[in-house]
This record gives sequence, C-alpha cells and structure tokens, in this order.
Amino acid sequence: MGVLPLQLPEGTSVASLNLDGTETYDLEGLSKGLSARQETSLTIRRKDGSSHRVALRVRIDTPIEADYYRHGGILPYVLRQLLG
Repeated sequence: MGVLPLQLPEGTSVASLNLDGTETYDLEGLSKGLSARQETSLTIRRKDGSSHRVALRVRIDTPIEADYYRHGGILPYVLRQLLG
C-alpha cells in the first residue's frame, strides 16, 4: 500500500525509546534508492531539543517488493504494467 515497513532492533520498543507521540522523526539513508533488507537509521527529535538515533531494517524483503513500494503499492504497479 505504499507504506514503508521498518523493523526496530531486537529488544527495542516504543516503551524502551520513551516515545510519547510528540516527537518528530527523520529517516536517513534512503536517498540513494531502496533495496531489499536495507539498513537505515531514524533520528528521533524530542520537544526539549534532544535527539536519539536508532538503527532500523527496511522490511522490504525482495526486489519485487521494492518495485511495488517505488510505484506506491502493488495496485499502481500492476496498473502501470498493464498500461505500459
């Protein structure tokens, strides 16, 4: 559906990161494109000005899933293939 699935490292959770919903997030490491099982990082910025970086794994596991994501999901991908 065009939503990027990300996985936190083992043992890391919303609770362990002390997230309360007021944070903003910067996802880094995807500017060169997207590949299967890619490593990336997330910077969590809090209202008090502090920040915390956490490693993430992109849970797009195959090259075809990466193509689906680039097209905004499987339906737009299939439609483009039919029209192309």
